[in-house]
Amino acid sequence: QVQLVESGGGLVQPGGSLRLSCAASGNIYRITYGRWYRQAPEKEREFLATITPEGHASVVDSVKGRFSISRDSAQKTVYLQMTSLKPEDTAVYYCNSDVIGDPKAKATNYWGRGTQVTVSS
Repeated sequence: QVQLVESGGGLVQPGGSLRLSCAASGNIYRITYGRWYRQAPEKEREFLATITPEGHASVVDSVKGRFSISRDSAQKTVYLQMTSLKPEDTAVYYCNSDVIGDPKAKATNYWGRGTQVTVSS
C-alpha cells in the first residue's frame, strides 16, 4: 500500500525558512510528477509547485523566488524549500504525487495528509 507522508512543518517566525518533505512509502518504484498544494483556513486549496519526471521544476508566481521544489535522486521523496516566510503562508501543506509501484504499471495519483505550517512572531 502506497502512502505519501509529509513532514517538516511547524511554527516559524516571519522571514524564516522551512523545508517540507513528502516521502512515498510502500511498494513503490518511483515518483513521476510531484506537486505541492496548500490550504489556508477558510480558503480553497492552492496549487504551488510541480516537478516533472524529467526533473523540471516550476512554482506559481505568488511564491516564485521564495519557494522551490526538488526531489531526491531515488525519486521517492519530494521537497518544498520555503524561505522568507510570511504570515500569509500559514496553511496546511499537502503533497500530491503520481507514483509508480510496479515498473510495468502506470502511475497512480496519491495525496498526503498534510503538514501544518504556521508563520507567526
